[in-house]
Amino acid sequence: MKSKIMYLENKSEGHTGSAWIGFVEFSKSGQTVYFNGKAFKKLKNPGISGNHFDIETGEEYWISGVKKNGQDRHWCGGGKIMIDTNCIEEYLKLVDFNVIDERNFIIIKSIKTNKSKFNRLENAETEFKDESRSASYWENNRRKLILDIKV
Repeated sequence: MKSKIMYLENKSEGHTGSAWIGFVEFSKSGQTVYFNGKAFKKLKNPGISGNHFDIETGEEYWISGVKKNGQDRHWCGGGKIMIDTNCIEEYLKLVDFNVIDERNFIIIKSIKTNKSKFNRLENAETEFKDESRSASYWENNRRKLILDIKV
C-alpha cells in the first residue's frame, strides 16, 4: 500500500506526549499503521484520547492526517513535533509553509518498520483469553498482543 503522511501522538502522557509527522504504511486491511519501527493497531472502541494502540507496549496513540493549518497538537497540549526529513517537502506543500519552524519541530530520520515481526506477534497463540461477557474486543485483542503471547 502507498505511504501517506500522517500525524502520530503518544496519548499515554496526555496532550504533551511525543508527536511525529512522517510517512506511514498501512496493512492490507487498513487496521494497522506502521511507522518508525513500530506498529499501531486501530482500537475497535477508541478512547477519548487515542484511536490506535502500540502493539508492543499497549500505549494509546492518536493517528490522523496532518492539518492543513499546521496546528496538529491538541489546543491544550504542547511540545515540539518530530518531523521525518523524508516528508518535509510534501508537508510544506500540504500546509503551504515555506520552511519548517524549528521552534515547533525537531527534524529526525525515521527507521523502516519490520512488518514481519509484528505479523508474528499478531498471529501468535495465546495462553489465556478473557471470554467473559464484560470483555470488549479491544481488551481481548490488546491482552492477546501484549500479555499472553507464547514466544
